Amino acid sequence: MRNEADTRAELIDPALHAVGWGVIEESRIRREVIAPGRLIGGGKRAKPKYADYVLIYRNQKLAIIEAKAENLPYTEGVQQLTG
Repeated sequence: MRNEADTRAELIDPALHAVGWGVIEESRIRREVIAPGRLIGGGKRAKPKYADYVLIYRNQKLAIIEAKAENLPYTEGVQQLTG
């Protein structure tokens, strides 16, 4: 069974490169902070949330991909990105 790192390395990374992401000029794949972390008081914040992949073309962010372990449902990433 694949964990999240395996899913990225064995499935997502090769698929993105096969269709040209990070290969075609002006296309980039980034890992970015998508939420700085909620305020928890005392001038502190919770941990920031990161997207596993942000697909960018001509400096326009087009999509976010959230990788998960093989045994988790595809909806698992939605809560992470919106919560």
